[in-house]
Amino acid sequence: MIQSLTTLRNWLALAGFIVATFCAPLFGAAAMPGTWYAALNKPAWNPPAWLFGPAWTLLYTLMAVAAWLVWKRDGWRRPLLLYFVQLLLNAAWTPIFFGAQELGWAMVEMLALWTAILLTMLSFHRISRPAGWLFAPYLAWVTFAAVLNFALWRLNPA
Repeated sequence: MIQSLTTLRNWLALAGFIVATFCAPLFGAAAMPGTWYAALNKPAWNPPAWLFGPAWTLLYTLMAVAAWLVWKRDGWRRPLLLYFVQLLLNAAWTPIFFGAQELGWAMVEMLALWTAILLTMLSFHRISRPAGWLFAPYLAWVTFAAVLNFALWRLNPA
């Protein structure tokens, strides 16, 4: 009985981390790319629009699993605080970039996000190596996104 309650608790916690993590993109859902973004000058290596949905779905899933693994080992400690800080920064980028159309401020925010991701990844790695490595694709993607954000900012001066 206790074993099944623990198993149920773990599965519910994983579901909670998935739901909480996927709430981040909902924050920016009102500020979607539109005609403004379509009209921007873009570098030749700008990814096609269809790639972003599947990429972020995979990344958010990996992030949630990583947070869950850390929670199972360490509970509600500093690494999960870092996790939620980076998640808030993740959620803030879309309204700044697409909503406010502030490419420079979005770049500043992106650098804060990148730093928070790295700190989260390192803190996760100390508790669970798999959890730390699950953050590697996210850090790589955000590194690419930061370079793209910078290129868009430079190609489209205000």
